[in-house]
Amino acid sequence: MPDPLPILSPAELARYSRHILLGEIGVEGQRRLKAARVLVIGAGGLGSPAALYLAAAGVGTLGIADFDRVEEHNLPRQLLHDSASVGEAKTASAARRLRVTNPFINVIEHGEGVTPANAIALFAGYDVIVDGTDTFATRYLNNDAAALARRPLVYGSIFKFEGQVTVFDPARDGPCYRCLFPTPPPAGSVPNCGEAGVLGALCGVIGSLQAVEAIKLVTGIGESLRGRLLTYDALAQTFLTLQIARDPACPLCSSHPTIRELHAENYTIDCTPAPAEPMTTTDYPLEISVNEAKRLLDSEPARALLIDVREPHELEICRVEASEPIPMRQIPAHIGKLPKDRQLLILCHSGVRSMRVTEFLRANGYPAVSNVGGGIAAWADKIEPGMRRY
Repeated sequence: MPDPLPILSPAELARYSRHILLGEIGVEGQRRLKAARVLVIGAGGLGSPAALYLAAAGVGTLGIADFDRVEEHNLPRQLLHDSASVGEAKTASAARRLRVTNPFINVIEHGEGVTPANAIALFAGYDVIVDGTDTFATRYLNNDAAALARRPLVYGSIFKFEGQVTVFDPARDGPCYRCLFPTPPPAGSVPNCGEAGVLGALCGVIGSLQAVEAIKLVTGIGESLRGRLLTYDALAQTFLTLQIARDPACPLCSSHPTIRELHAENYTIDCTPAPAEPMTTTDYPLEISVNEAKRLLDSEPARALLIDVREPHELEICRVEASEPIPMRQIPAHIGKLPKDRQLLILCHSGVRSMRVTEFLRANGYPAVSNVGGGIAAWADKIEPGMRRY
């Protein structure tokens, strides 16, 4: 039976010699890379380093899906593009750079991006999907399409100085994005990079890690991040790995799924801030320090309630014993159930999500709500120095 893997030319053997010297990869692994088809969704902050390293590694067919155009503010973090490509379609700019990076590969442009109408068929034409998108709507769409197409999805996300990477692969008994985040956060609760900012070099760290995961999946080496979430804090220069359990009630990847096809109306999620509503003057400050929160909880426990709006996997790392956990995405469902005769103190990791929740609750009839400035990171710094940090 003939070997299905493509042959490497002498020029390719010379180019990839440092890869081939790795016993785990060798000539066969490099031939697997040449035979591979990898789709990178988003030619932006994460897609740029991921695509560049995949191209340089010799992935034979590299797809780039993006409907956007290059803007000036993209350039500090989206290294596929330069000043001359401002205004150009991102796929065209990216393809030009990738073809120069490695003339031995085939680059396919998908300028229409990923849509509910084309996603499953598009993904089925590739071996591995790399998600470099930055909105909840596209993440749920990419997750659902990859699962339905039975393709592994290398997920990455960034926010300010923090990043996450994992592999969603239900076809091989791994969890999916919906197992980690069953529902999107409420509108106005999460700022995007345009509001909160992002460290450009952080994109390089997370995007490169995504490229590593894709290469491992193609070559079959090492242990993938399937079922594990790798988190990175650039300010502290720390990594943590958290286990992700598969949700037995997941609507997509459980034994009794309710999501069996893609419907456009399910991917119009809007998490951008809602228009600010006029606030009424109250006796409760919009934000308090962790020291003041601690004083209130100690001196007036019957009049103050600390609500931790972080995700369950964050609570496993550390938590304030007196807090009540309610993930941010579940806050809207608690309107009318939360007490109005107690001051609600809202806590998250750094104070960003909790401020959104504070504003949301105040706009929905809860005047006695205050954000705990600095979040649990400040709590660990000033109240409980022995608390585990992330």
